[in-house]
Amino acid sequence: MPVQPGDGLSLRLQWLLCAFRRRVFMHWQSLRVSCPITPRRALATVALAISLPAFASHGHGAVKPAKMAKPAVAKSAAPATPPTTPAEWCKSLASRIPGTTQASCQGTSLQASGALSRNGFPILERHVVPPASALSKVGNKKAPLRVLLIGGIHGDELTASGIVFQWLQKMQTPAAQNFEWKVAPLINPDGLLAPKPRRVNAKGVDLNRNFPTPGWEKEAPRYWAKATHSDPRRFPGNAPLSEPESCWVSDAIEKFKPDVIISVHAPFGVLDFDGPATPPTRFGRLIYNRVGVYPGSLGNYSGLYKHVPVITIELPNSQLMPPEAEVQRIWLDMLSWMRRNVPQQAAAHAKAL
Repeated sequence: MPVQPGDGLSLRLQWLLCAFRRRVFMHWQSLRVSCPITPRRALATVALAISLPAFASHGHGAVKPAKMAKPAVAKSAAPATPPTTPAEWCKSLASRIPGTTQASCQGTSLQASGALSRNGFPILERHVVPPASALSKVGNKKAPLRVLLIGGIHGDELTASGIVFQWLQKMQTPAAQNFEWKVAPLINPDGLLAPKPRRVNAKGVDLNRNFPTPGWEKEAPRYWAKATHSDPRRFPGNAPLSEPESCWVSDAIEKFKPDVIISVHAPFGVLDFDGPATPPTRFGRLIYNRVGVYPGSLGNYSGLYKHVPVITIELPNSQLMPPEAEVQRIWLDMLSWMRRNVPQQAAAHAKAL
């Protein structure tokens, strides 16, 4: 229970307030280790700290919040020398990602983003700007629609990265040139490159539960404990944006300012959607069917909180790639949906600003 007006500031309460301030400082520092502090993130950190459970109860001392116990997860071994060249990156990835060879990986023109995973593997990205002749008109301004396309946020969903690698080879086709792309085919390299691919990152955190949705400090631990029965595969971390991989996604949203986000997963075999636009009905054989909204998920954070539409593509198998014809149908249906639906949303957002 919070302290009520009129309570005396006893020595015990003063000690509790000092402990609270120390916890705020420690929470701030934990975010600084993994994420560079920006003014926006600093304000979010203070807001999260203030929302922590109260440290004092009325007249009966402190009521300490329960601390979330981190699950025991075997850490994947960090490479002796992290890869630094495209040949080294692609040699490691091609051995795991279905439908991808070392040569095709190198042909995608991926570059190191500057962010590293927990184990020091670079988070790879490609920024594709369309030629001026292909730009779409959004409102009264001539501008490309910005698409953030990511895969592999869960390391054991191998096809989620594989299909993004294949789509990277289609970026110069006319159908793709109405858009400006930022593409990261593998957000969780440590999970994918673990001895046995696993959902979580090297620290045992489910990156798709680590985004700073409203009420995360209360809702994420409660959901993990009660709904998942403390499943270690779904551990949200001890603080939002505690991981360098989720920080990269958050920073990409802030800096690239996408009009829509495409996040590829497996193996539910459906489409999910969050945000302010008309949901797609189907991409290829995948039919729209809501999966759910979770504390700390990207769909919740971007689609519902930041009002940037998020399409979640759930492939039907996490190990086996769809047939080539289906990969193409999903791609073309996705581009068609974005051309018809995202411009109106982007124009409305620009008008509101």
